[in-house]
Parts: sequence; structure tokens; C-alpha cells
Amino acid sequence: MSTIPVDPPLEVAAPASATDRGSRSTGTLTLGIALLGSAAALGLVVRRDVGRPPFQSFDDRWLSWMGGPHEGLPSTVAALLNWFGGPLGSVVPLALLAFLLVRRRWVSAGFLFLVYMAGNMLVVQGLKHLVDRPRPENPLVRVDHGSFPSGHAAGAALLVVLVGVLLVPAARRRAWWIGGAVFTVAMMWSRTWLHAHWLSDTAAGAVAGAGAGLIAWWLCAPALAREAGRTAERAHSYRRAA
Repeated sequence: MSTIPVDPPLEVAAPASATDRGSRSTGTLTLGIALLGSAAALGLVVRRDVGRPPFQSFDDRWLSWMGGPHEGLPSTVAALLNWFGGPLGSVVPLALLAFLLVRRRWVSAGFLFLVYMAGNMLVVQGLKHLVDRPRPENPLVRVDHGSFPSGHAAGAALLVVLVGVLLVPAARRRAWWIGGAVFTVAMMWSRTWLHAHWLSDTAAGAVAGAGAGLIAWWLCAPALAREAGRTAERAHSYRRAA
């Protein structure tokens, strides 16, 4: 994810112009399609033989490395990440949504809500029902049907993109993408450490989430840029009045 192009800002601190075409970078769309397409292609490969896809031997080897002992700091980190990606972890996007609503950033709030829900319900669940891959034996946490793709990894990558678009100044986005990539990889590790997913499931989830977020960003960039311009004008008026 660190290769995501740094686009002009869409936030209050450094608002983008409504006419700034760079905020709708072709590179963003291309990368988003490539990532989401990779997840779909991988899903089709797995669907042909959900029990023994071509890379099952590598998945088995990785899972054996995650054999444990499941205790101490790694276990605590994995449990926290499991919480973050589960139903209780929805408090994070809900808090972000509340923040945007308080700031009267209606377009940004709608973008966050719709894209986060669509990414998790349509993209992740759509791929799960398409593939329906069996999970590793004896997962250490409660899981639903279908191992492919990892919803936790997809949600982490999608949230990284959404926060980067809506709240991180453009000048700091490169550092954000790097940190977000580290966070997403940690989530991928935790899912295999907990025997909830195969490694390939987590990779597919990460690229699906990031790809969905980037495509949505490209589609909504003009509306987000117009809102940023209006927010900047409102802030400027308040400063003059003060």
C-alpha cells in the first residue's frame, strides 16, 4: 500500500480545490482496479478446488509456523487485533463518523459510511459466498462461514485508505500509507496466528479492501474536493469575523 500515489489533499487543514483534477488521479483508479481484480482472480483460482488450491502447500507451511505456543505478548496483540476487526471494533469507524458529522462534513461522512459498509458487506461477503473455502482446523476465535477472504484484513486495509483520504493531510500521507501497511500486515499475521485464516485469505482480504477504497476515492474525489473547498471558505469566514 505504500505505493499509493500521493494525491492533493481533501481535508480541512489543506483543502483541495474543487477544480483540482489531480485529486482524481488515473493512477489511483488503476491501482484500485489492479488490487481488487487480484483478489477476484485469486478467488476464482481457489474456487476451482477449495480444498487444495495450487498454493495450499505454502498455506500449510505458514500455518505450521503459526503453531504457537499461543501465549504472552503475541497472543495479546492477536487478541486486540481480533477485537479491532470484530463487531466491537465498529466503535472506531463510528467514532470517525461522529467526528465528521460534528464538523458538518456531510459528504465525507456519507462517503465513510457507504464505502465502509459496501466494502465489508458487498466485496468481502460477495467473495466469501463465491468461494466458500474451508477454514483451518481448530481456530482459536469464533469465526463465520468461508475462510476466503479475510474480513479482518479487508476491513483494516479499507479503513487505512478511508482515514488517509478524509483525515490525513496530503503532505503526511506517504508516512500514513507506510504505517497503514504495517498495521494491515499485523492484522494479516494475527488472523493466521489465531488459525482463523490461511495466509492467502489474508492477502486477498488486504488487497480487496485497499482496492475497493481506492476505487471509491476516485469516484467521489470531485465531491470531496468541493466539500473541502466549502469547509475552507467557512473556516476563513469565521477567522475574519473573529
